[in-house]
Amino acid sequence: MASRPPENATPVSDDVARGRWMTIQASRFAGFALVVLGILLVRDVVDIAGETNHLIGYVFIVVGLADGFIVPQVLARKWRTPPA
Repeated sequence: MASRPPENATPVSDDVARGRWMTIQASRFAGFALVVLGILLVRDVVDIAGETNHLIGYVFIVVGLADGFIVPQVLARKWRTPPA
């Protein structure tokens, strides 16, 4: 059944929970930093890719949005404490 917790579900310590929380927050921060860098590339404020600056900027924006919104939800779902 999908509603039952896995057989090997054990509670995690506070240190593990804190580390997981920090990982989720770092993922959000890195994602939005990529979005800002992508915007700077598209606006030609930063030039690191030459002629493909705009393309790389748009890729950074898409990847950053996914990293900022989707990855934290996936990690939280993976690390969620099962119901007792």
